[in-house]
Amino acid sequence: MQCRSSRFIWKGKSKSLSLTAMSKAKSPHNLQTAKSTLDATDARILAALDADGRLSMSELARLVGMSAPSVSERVRRLEAAGIIRGFTVDVDTRAIGYQIRAMVRIRPLPGKLHLVERLIQERPEFVECDKITGDDPFLARLVVHTIEQMDDVLEALSEHAVTSTAVIKGTSVNRRLPPL
Repeated sequence: MQCRSSRFIWKGKSKSLSLTAMSKAKSPHNLQTAKSTLDATDARILAALDADGRLSMSELARLVGMSAPSVSERVRRLEAAGIIRGFTVDVDTRAIGYQIRAMVRIRPLPGKLHLVERLIQERPEFVECDKITGDDPFLARLVVHTIEQMDDVLEALSEHAVTSTAVIKGTSVNRRLPPL
């Protein structure tokens, strides 16, 4: 797990597709260039992989109306450009016993920013963490078995940071592709 300033994971039916407009983009100009390199076929490929990240190249080719070698080359190009960052398994943490999911805003005490970031990275219960703007520089997703376990995880941060926790009751919108 690592904290990062931006990350999108797009879920397919049984796998998820990680992608970004361009992970190597350093300036607004580069970001615009990355967007302009996506054509309608690239958008169809991304949408198909978003729906099912386990598609074979021949199935993907059939869906977008191209040959398998052409689709394979386009996928390689999208990966090389940093648009497709990888394919991962989408695990339902509740199905493996983690019944409590929470979002935790974390505000390090003065001079403790890097220490708190490291502590978050070292706790496997924090499954995702973003650096954000505002008073609390970290927004982390936490999964635990029990409220007591959540208290233990948060207590480990308490001498270095102030936390604000919201238990997740449900998900209204699953991660999805932005408009392409």
